[in-house]
Amino acid sequence: MANISSQKTINCRGKLISFEKPLVMGIVNLTPDSFYDGGRFQNIDDVINYVVKIVEEGADIIDLGAISTRPGAKEVTLEEEESRLMPVLKKISSIFPDIIISVDTFRSQIAKMAVNNGAHIINDISAGNFDKDMFSVISELQVPYIIMHIQGNPLNMQNNPVYKNVTTEVIEYLSEKVEILRKLGVNDIIIDPGFGFGKTVEHNYELLKNLEYFSIFELPILVGLSRKSMINKVLGTTPENALNGTTVLNTYAILKGANILRVHDVKEAEETVKLLNSTNCL
Repeated sequence: MANISSQKTINCRGKLISFEKPLVMGIVNLTPDSFYDGGRFQNIDDVINYVVKIVEEGADIIDLGAISTRPGAKEVTLEEEESRLMPVLKKISSIFPDIIISVDTFRSQIAKMAVNNGAHIINDISAGNFDKDMFSVISELQVPYIIMHIQGNPLNMQNNPVYKNVTTEVIEYLSEKVEILRKLGVNDIIIDPGFGFGKTVEHNYELLKNLEYFSIFELPILVGLSRKSMINKVLGTTPENALNGTTVLNTYAILKGANILRVHDVKEAEETVKLLNSTNCL
């Protein structure tokens, strides 16, 4: 049976999100170079149509990202990130006022702009490591904050990552971040082990096997396994045909205690949650 987080809700600017069942976060990449769906959208109308689709499929949260964080990705300027993100965020917020929007950024300035223009959650792959002002800005904004473990940065993170014990080290890293955030008065924290971010295939599967250990935080656990190389390197697939592998690992992750699935394929993830719920596994 899944270890559901003891934190049953988070406050998204007055909107309470419940974790009585796992939630599905739909990925919306506003980038030309993401590993799976980069360059999908040619204009803002394409984005809006896609958001409509995944909301109808059951997405609980929309995650907007304007910088690719795939292995080897180069950083773009703040101005470029802003120009990709803000017009889309403003339009989605105005057309769909009831949608919970997460913004995937490691920049405090973007985080502040995003929340001031309708975002509810900040999703930071660096857990404050790439911007020294991020924690204080999150404390000021008082919005839910997703902290992820990463070794290195997207440009170099897959250059021979090494751990003595990956599970222990990731837990210790997140524990230090949670302690700092708590002292700053940040109440709504979501943790992400960071599958594929500075980890070998073996590291990723060890973390997944030990996912229930992360329940020690008594915080919601997010997993991002969708179409990643940890699937493709085992099955000999590519991101384009890794949906079945994604569904298998998402199922396993839920049974190990995952509270949020961050996915490219909302319909299939939502079906996974419904089926597991029907078997009383949750």
